[in-house]
Amino acid sequence: MRILIANRGEIARRVIRTAHALGHDTVAVYADPDAGAPHTLEATVAVHIGPAALADSYLSIERLLEAAQSNDAQAVHPGYGFLSENTAFAQAVIDAGLIWIGPSPSAIDQMGSKIEARRLAESAGVGIIPGYDASQDDAALATAADTIGYPVLVKAAAGGGGKGIRIAHAPDEFAHALAEARAEGERSFGSDAMIVERYIQRPRHVEVQIVGDKHGNVIDLGTRECSVQRRYQKVLEEAPAPNLPDATRSGLRHAATQLAASIGYDSAGTIEFIVDDDDSDSFFFLEMNTRLQVEHPVTEYVTGVDLVELQIRSAMGEPLPFAQADITIRGHAFEARINAEDSANDFAPQTGLVTHLHVPEGVRWDSGIEAGTEISPHYDPMVAKLIVGGPDREVARAKLAAALDELLIGGPITNAGFHRWLIDQPEVAAGRITTRFLDETDVPASPPVESSAQQGANAWAIAIRDVAEPGPWGSLASFGITPHQRTRMLALESGDQIVSVKVNDHVGPERPTIVDIAGRAIVVNVDGHSQTFRVLTRSEHWAPGDDVGHGSANATVAPFPAVVAEVAVAPGDDVVAGDTIVVIEAMKMLHTLAATGAGRVDEVRVAAGDQVAAKQVLVTFHETALTEEP
Repeated sequence: MRILIANRGEIARRVIRTAHALGHDTVAVYADPDAGAPHTLEATVAVHIGPAALADSYLSIERLLEAAQSNDAQAVHPGYGFLSENTAFAQAVIDAGLIWIGPSPSAIDQMGSKIEARRLAESAGVGIIPGYDASQDDAALATAADTIGYPVLVKAAAGGGGKGIRIAHAPDEFAHALAEARAEGERSFGSDAMIVERYIQRPRHVEVQIVGDKHGNVIDLGTRECSVQRRYQKVLEEAPAPNLPDATRSGLRHAATQLAASIGYDSAGTIEFIVDDDDSDSFFFLEMNTRLQVEHPVTEYVTGVDLVELQIRSAMGEPLPFAQADITIRGHAFEARINAEDSANDFAPQTGLVTHLHVPEGVRWDSGIEAGTEISPHYDPMVAKLIVGGPDREVARAKLAAALDELLIGGPITNAGFHRWLIDQPEVAAGRITTRFLDETDVPASPPVESSAQQGANAWAIAIRDVAEPGPWGSLASFGITPHQRTRMLALESGDQIVSVKVNDHVGPERPTIVDIAGRAIVVNVDGHSQTFRVLTRSEHWAPGDDVGHGSANATVAPFPAVVAEVAVAPGDDVVAGDTIVVIEAMKMLHTLAATGAGRVDEVRVAAGDQVAAKQVLVTFHETALTEEP
């Protein structure tokens, strides 16, 4: 069988791996920014489907079906994200005479609306969070919020992935929260339908992996803990969920299979719950994801089951190869989502070329990148997943810490160092995390460049010393020379910083380090952070680039590469502090650049849809001091 994978990056590579192991051919698809990406090289065939714009490529049902039919695919696997939970896509695949590797369109449709999903859960006897969705009238929703009691959660009925969610802590905050959630719901999902529900003060996010077939069999594969979240986006996951009473654990698993069976679920899926940390006996249905989850590898580790294989076999009409009694949970596993983002700078997205990559041995590395991969601003910031396991939770946690100490990613900043800090936090170590943890905890700054420069310089000196010397001056590289010393100083550049370091070629590096002599580069791991240096030659002199208007008092600039989603001002407009100037989108997240003082717009240099570079001037002002604030 030939399977088209309607996705990209690590998602596509994950599906390709199992499909090939089962003897199936694969068709990869790619948009312009993904030309030559790893997933296109690993598939049997790779097909170009359009430009960077999602609507014209990965979200185009017409182009995906055309790619499948023109390359003799018999089946389509949607991966996760993009169109994986799109009823119209699933039905279009089936109508085209192809096998849809996923749940039935009916199941996707029933669970696609949070409102409908709540009703189905309640009908199946699964507890739901007290809430209201009977009317979409603003006044009715506000009255419902008063009845439920503050704080309340306002969330998009068609939403997911943390989009279209706001918290109102008091009645005077409700109208603003509702307006923002409605706007984001419409923009992200094409629907402004809302649910208002009780906001649980100390929530844990616990989910149950279920799998079904077309013969009426549904089983569960245990729990996962997904409470470490930032902006409602999961960051760190583990299986099984720790510190749950036996009754709660069994109750969650029973409720999940009960709900899945009630809709005739016939593929891999996840039922998500909120567990009240103040009362661990209480849990409530949150939503169902009718697809494979990003965090599925931790379940695969503790069960020994290949979920993609089960998806493919179920889609082909095969019954599940085991019963519930055959499933045993062994050991413990963690997954760290490696994102291209700077945790010390409010997790700002990062782009650029991955120059070097070293992955520790003994781990599972599900990745969309290799050395030489360009990370673009067009897609999700997650570039890889680091998965480790052990016989128990503490061993698995220690293995994750050790792996993060060895991981090296040269080029763009990632959140690997953030994960190294996170895994040692007492709450994480104890398995006592709520979804509010990161909102209530200050993330530390990145280590200063100087802390890794010395190690990098020494490693470079040793590497230069040990290579064959092509001539009397060949080994000197960028070292300073004195009459009495062969080497003394090495100039290293990292971003816009230059560090001059005394070197010692008799002191080896204390931490994992990559030395690339030909590329004049060094990558050093310090507390999980990968620091990349360029070794300057003796003839180079650093001169900062023109920074006029970049973060100056009279301009709003792009803090990172992005696409302009909205321009809220025009020349001549007067603005005050807090007014939205420009909204930009980077890696599927919207960022508002706001005025920090009063002023008048002088010039607008961009329009919606424009792609902008970091530090590019977007809007200029006069008469007052204004700066950008992402």
